[in-house]
Amino acid sequence: MVSGNILENLNRASTYVYVIEDSEIDFEMIVRTFNRVEFFPDIHHCADGDEALEFLHSVKKNHTTYSPPSLVLLDLNLPGVDGRQILASMKSDPDLRKIPVIVLSTSNNENDIEFSLRQGADKYLKKPLSPDDFATAANTIKIFWETRIIPHG
Repeated sequence: MVSGNILENLNRASTYVYVIEDSEIDFEMIVRTFNRVEFFPDIHHCADGDEALEFLHSVKKNHTTYSPPSLVLLDLNLPGVDGRQILASMKSDPDLRKIPVIVLSTSNNENDIEFSLRQGADKYLKKPLSPDDFATAANTIKIFWETRIIPHG
């Protein structure tokens, strides 16, 4: 029989990427291109803004078996609470603001880019359309992970 503590530790990833993305196709592309550039973080996925925000606040209060994510990949255009609201909520919260956020969005609108960076996003990446461009974006995220997350995590 496996003890509860061991099961809890198996469910608790100490470093993971939380991908908030409503498109299943884009999420699958992210996972495939991470593998293509040999980037293998634990990944947790959420497709809904309301659920994502609820999860982040429950993690902060230790109401879940997961630790806070080491990195959030955030789409701006989500059902329910959109990515702009999630980013603003995270960066106004003393605990959640410590979590690095990379916005990965189809929006090329200068206002979205400026808003995201002004709110505290660490990077803004335009969601690529081709697999090769996705690999370039995934490699950028991998380098960010290796230089910003791993040394401190």
